[in-house]
Amino acid sequence: MLYALARPLLFALEPETAHRLTLSLLDAAHAAGLSGFYGKRLANPVHAMGIEFPNPVGLAAGLDKDAEHVGALGALGFGFLELGGVTPRPQPGNPRARLFRIPEAKALINRFGLNSVGIDVFTENLRRPRERTKTQTILGVNIGKNKDTPNEKAAADYTLCLEKLYPHVDYVTLNVSSPNTAGLRDLQAAGLLADLLEAVKNRRARLRDKHGRNVALALKISPDLDDAAIRGIAAVAVHKGIDGIVATNTTVSRAGVESHRHGIQAGGLSGAPLRERATRVVKVLADALQGELPVIGVGGILSGADAVEKLDAGASLVQLYSGLIYRGPELVSECVSACLERSRTASTGSR
Repeated sequence: MLYALARPLLFALEPETAHRLTLSLLDAAHAAGLSGFYGKRLANPVHAMGIEFPNPVGLAAGLDKDAEHVGALGALGFGFLELGGVTPRPQPGNPRARLFRIPEAKALINRFGLNSVGIDVFTENLRRPRERTKTQTILGVNIGKNKDTPNEKAAADYTLCLEKLYPHVDYVTLNVSSPNTAGLRDLQAAGLLADLLEAVKNRRARLRDKHGRNVALALKISPDLDDAAIRGIAAVAVHKGIDGIVATNTTVSRAGVESHRHGIQAGGLSGAPLRERATRVVKVLADALQGELPVIGVGGILSGADAVEKLDAGASLVQLYSGLIYRGPELVSECVSACLERSRTASTGSR
C-alpha cells in the first residue's frame, strides 16, 4: 500500500537514482525498527542445494550489487538473498544512462555491465555486524569475471571470488549469462563451461576442508539458449557436481516491447515479457535434470501465480527483482503465500 503511493514519485526520478533512494529508505525503516511494517516472514521450508531455506522466495542478483542493504532486504520476508554480481577487481560498468523502465510492459532493460566495488570491498560490507546479525536470511552471492579478463583466464576470477566469500555466505552463483559483458555468454559452451566448473569445484573442495563447511555452487544461465544447449548445460552441471542452476538471466530478445519507448535500448530485458521464455527454460532444464539438481526459477514474476507457475514448471525455488520495482515489497509475501498454498494443496491431495 505504501509503495503504491510512493511509486509515482519514484518513477518520476531517473531509474538508477530511484533505485538508490528506495534502498536508502528501506535501510532507514529497518534502522528505526519498522521492518515489520513493510515485511513479514512466512514459513514454508524448502531443502535444496544442501541448504534449508525458510521459504522458497528469494531476491535475485542485481538489486543489492555491493552487499550494502542485507539487513533491510532480509526483513522483507525473503527466504534468501542473492547479492551482487561482484567481480574480483572494481569496475565502473557501462556509462549512465544504463537502466530503463518500460511501464506499459512492466519491464526493465539494463546494461549495467557488471559494475562492481570489487570483491574486497564487497566482502568487507558482508562482514559488518549490523548487516549480518540483523537477519538470519540465507545469503548467496552472484560472481562474475572482470570485463578485461579473457575467457581462457576466467576461472581465476571465479575462484578468487569464491575464496574471498567462502566464510561469509551459504551459496555462490557463477554468472556466465549476463548479456552486458562481451563474450561472457560464450562460457556456457560445453567445453569452456566444463573447464570452469572443474576449476571452481576443485577450489571449493580445498576451501571446504579448510573452513569445515560447505558452500553450495549454482550456475546462472541465459534464457536465450535453445533446448539442446540447455540439456547440454544440465549434463555438464551434473557431471561436474554443481549444486543447482538459476534460470534465467535477462534476455536480448525485444519481443513484446519493440513498440514502446526505450524498447530498443541495448541491454538485457527483464520483467513481464521475460516470464514465458524463462519458464520454458525452467521446464526444459527440470526435464533434463530429472531431479538430480534443483532449479531456481527467475524471470517475469509479478504475482503469486507467476511464482507458482515456475514451481509447476519444475523449479524448487524462485527469485524476484523487476517485479519488486512494479509491485513493491507486498509481492514477496504474496509469492510466499501462493507457494505455501500450493504446498498445502499438494500435501492434502497426496493423503
